[in-house]
Amino acid sequence: MGRLKFFILIFCLALSIPLGYLVLTTNTSLDREERAEMQFFADALFDRMARELANLVRTEEARAVDEYHYTYVPASTGADQSSPEPSPLSSLPASSFILGYFQNNPDGSFRTPLAEDPESTAPDRRLLIRELKEVNTLFNRKRLSGLEPLEYTVKEEPPDQPAEPAAQRFEEKYLTSKSKSRASRLGQETRRVENITIEQALNLARQDRRSPVEKSVPPEAFMDDAALSGETDSDGLFQPEKKQTAASSPRPVTMDPHEGEPDSMPVKTFQAEIDPMQSVFIDPQRVFVFRRIVIDNQVFRQGLVLRLRPFLDHLIQSHFSDQPMARFSQLQLGVTGDPSEAVSVRAGRPSHSAGFETERTFPRPFSFIRATLTCERIPRSAGRRTLMMMLALLGTVILVGLFAIYQSARVVVEHSNRRSEFVSSVTHELKTPLTNIRLYIEMLEQGIARNPEREQEYYGILNRETGRLSRLIQNVLDFARLENRRRPMNLRSGNLDDVIDNVRSLLMEKLHREGFTLSVNREPGQLCRYDREAMIQILINLIENSIKFGRQCPVKNLTLSLRPAGKWLQVSLSDTGPGIPRAALKKIFNDFYRVDGGLTRRTQGTGIGLALVKKLTFAMGGRVSAEANTDGPGCTVNVFLPLAEPRETTNG
Repeated sequence: MGRLKFFILIFCLALSIPLGYLVLTTNTSLDREERAEMQFFADALFDRMARELANLVRTEEARAVDEYHYTYVPASTGADQSSPEPSPLSSLPASSFILGYFQNNPDGSFRTPLAEDPESTAPDRRLLIRELKEVNTLFNRKRLSGLEPLEYTVKEEPPDQPAEPAAQRFEEKYLTSKSKSRASRLGQETRRVENITIEQALNLARQDRRSPVEKSVPPEAFMDDAALSGETDSDGLFQPEKKQTAASSPRPVTMDPHEGEPDSMPVKTFQAEIDPMQSVFIDPQRVFVFRRIVIDNQVFRQGLVLRLRPFLDHLIQSHFSDQPMARFSQLQLGVTGDPSEAVSVRAGRPSHSAGFETERTFPRPFSFIRATLTCERIPRSAGRRTLMMMLALLGTVILVGLFAIYQSARVVVEHSNRRSEFVSSVTHELKTPLTNIRLYIEMLEQGIARNPEREQEYYGILNRETGRLSRLIQNVLDFARLENRRRPMNLRSGNLDDVIDNVRSLLMEKLHREGFTLSVNREPGQLCRYDREAMIQILINLIENSIKFGRQCPVKNLTLSLRPAGKWLQVSLSDTGPGIPRAALKKIFNDFYRVDGGLTRRTQGTGIGLALVKKLTFAMGGRVSAEANTDGPGCTVNVFLPLAEPRETTNG
């Protein structure tokens, strides 16, 4: 058994190394995939926000150049039938985060589509127009500040910043790897040139403080404010605008859409240079997103004023708050720059320690917005739970299997040892009566017994020894027959009276000689099914077992009880001997089992007596049990026999 334990230990160690490596590498791989998956969905969230910002930019870029006046000339209207209409921007903004729209003229004057004349407007718009005028004034101050940096602006991240390795590997699992870079701008990338009609140009340049301009007013009358104009460079700094030379100045172009047709009149158009959208902070709560329009060296700035905090709230509410990831992560939208004055909006589950964090700064003109997604603990994937369960199950099966192998080997070894002890015990048990028989026969032959009383004593000893030898041989033969299922059972119905009387007569002398008393308690009328020879052998084995182990006890009482127990007849033999340890009560019926103890070592036996009791009882359809006495020393062995059916014939 020691060698078997050693091999099992070596097997467990050899198995634990690959299993441990499998668990370690699997957990590492799952951690990477979970982080990559989180990064993937974070990028998807940021991309959704970027698409909304891009849609906002494209909407503003698509506006006609004269929409920032109360009335404008639709692009579909011809020169000979111009009919100004109310501008789409003349209504109050539908979005709460948009303060309003206005145009900054080349001379720094203010113009808004909310009113035809800002000095005389509806009472419900006066406060809003006053606030837009204030924004225009602050914007002019920033234009005049020259090289002073705009508030809260920082350098943008490189547009070709590579993706994180984990996210890249996650994408490469099913997609071919290609180098990709984020756009540096939302909307148009470079300056574009657009043809506008003279009506649009005049409407664009008309000052609110004057009456409408006639179509005949030449474009040369536009005011040159190149010295006051300015733009932001790639670092968000306000740079003075260079005055365009005559060579580079766009000139009017004569276009005739009805060329070749009689009586057609040429339509005079202008080229307007329109820059990409850009932004400038007016103050920590307001941002002016605008475009520069250059017509004949005149610079106009048109755009909208965003309320920063409502705008960030809108982005979070539209794209994050109602998403499942808001239950375990937190999104923060803020502006780049001085954190003591920066606006910041948070939503989701607060993270005390960032187990995962990723951020993105959006392209221009919204490069002032930085999104940061943090998560204290990334949700575990369903595959991890299944894998851990399978590994735990595998480990449990292996351990249970090894334990079962060890227990089976131990039982086999113990059974083999008990068989060896049984052979030794049987040899000794056979040798002892044979030696006694030979000794007394020799004494009788030599005439040592000189009187009839002594001869009768010797004959009695010979009779007991031969009976002991016969019972031992019969037990061994019955045990072997029951093992091979060749012991037939002749079942009958009766009340066991004949069996008890027979046993009492066979063992009366031995009980008297050893000083034991046998009392029988039975309830009349209880019939059971039994084999007579088997029951005699069972009771003799039980009584002799009690005599053998209880001959040294001061009290030597044996009680045989018969009473009904449900559908069984319970036959119990109680003694006042040394008893049986509780741990061995279920083992004493095993083959060749003997309780380990000093009394057992001093008492000879084969270890098949109680095992034979169990096998004979099972062969008759019954069962056996053992229990310690509750009212004194000793133990009780119970034999349960099935009750006879009422219609069966009674044999008694």
